[in-house]
Amino acid sequence: MDKIRIRGGRPLHGSIQIGGAKNAALPLMTACLLTDEPLVIKNLPFLADITTLSHLLVQHGVSVTMPGAESADEHGHVLELRAKRIVSTTAPYDLVRRMRASVLVLGPLVARLGQARVSLPGGCAIGTRPVDLHIKALEALGATIAIEKGYIHATAPNGLKGGEIVFPSVSVGATENALMAAALADGETVIVNAAREPEIGDLACCLNSMGAKIAGAGGERITVTGVPRLHGATHSVIPDRIETGTYMMAAAITGGEIELVGAHYDMVAAAAQALEGTGVAVERVPAGVKVSRRANRLKGIDVATAPFPGFPTDLQAQFMALMATADGDSIITETIFENRFMHVPELNRMGADINVQGASASIRGVAKLTGAPVMATDLRASVSLVLAGLAAEGETMVNRVYHLDRGYERLEAKLAACGAAIERVAGEG
Repeated sequence: MDKIRIRGGRPLHGSIQIGGAKNAALPLMTACLLTDEPLVIKNLPFLADITTLSHLLVQHGVSVTMPGAESADEHGHVLELRAKRIVSTTAPYDLVRRMRASVLVLGPLVARLGQARVSLPGGCAIGTRPVDLHIKALEALGATIAIEKGYIHATAPNGLKGGEIVFPSVSVGATENALMAAALADGETVIVNAAREPEIGDLACCLNSMGAKIAGAGGERITVTGVPRLHGATHSVIPDRIETGTYMMAAAITGGEIELVGAHYDMVAAAAQALEGTGVAVERVPAGVKVSRRANRLKGIDVATAPFPGFPTDLQAQFMALMATADGDSIITETIFENRFMHVPELNRMGADINVQGASASIRGVAKLTGAPVMATDLRASVSLVLAGLAAEGETMVNRVYHLDRGYERLEAKLAACGAAIERVAGEG
């Protein structure tokens, strides 16, 4: 199992090309199930999660081709998917368990074929993330749902019907499933308390390019007028706002300056405002966003995660690593997932002073972090350890970096090009 070795203490300077958003690409891929014509996705990141979902789609009968997949570069890939004939409406446990986003095949399969059998994904390292909102959305559109032997059985033999879907809490995945299901439903669907993340807007844009009639995406209320069929389309994935935010914090924690090419400031405004409060300059530039540290020492500030446009839960661990090196105290409150502080013991191994009480972590900034062997527990936790290693004195070895490969393309190469002493090494455990 690979590891990442980092020798810290080097300010980062240079530019980094931001890739396509993983969390946008995955629902876009499942949208191919809604039509028998080709869906071409551009600016696709080359990541483990993309490969996992491709395997699931192939077993449904989708033809998947990715020209140039062997030579991943910073300009993104092109993926062509065609679900001309769906040969299976079952998403098996062995594939779904590897990635929770696999549940996004549920809505498209029921919408197009009137049935689906999708494994319950179960829990994950950072929380339970139940699928009840996905199920309630489909029931609101007339589907009959049964849970049997660990599988969601959804049927709508006469097709889905438009209806009102009112989410009691914001769910990105459930909103995406609802959008895709409603696109082929008979009549009008109104989605209330919809997720407002940029990835929702990107999916709606793609679906509209395929012939759907969706209005209001990006707001709390989305209206979908169902159509009998969708056609093929070509769509380019939006830039990854979490990758953007991660490299913003890499510049901040090392005291450097990085230009993030292709980044959209509006997608990371909450993180940018938090960084500004610590003493970091974040500015729009023609190529994207530039980040530089103004002060010798950063100032600790409090943040709480929230659905978009609030501070992203997917940047919480990275910001915690940054606050561990700031002057003064700070409090980070996690409101989205109930178990997303597993990086705390690993950061403390590196000399951080962090205490967790319930949903909040109290951080007392230290003069310096010290390199140590650490273990990644999930995707964003793993990159927070990389950030800490970039700032630490001495050598840090991050274990279980397969988590990183799920969400960061060419991480070591991008950081090394900006002056980081970082390399991937073969290892066990």
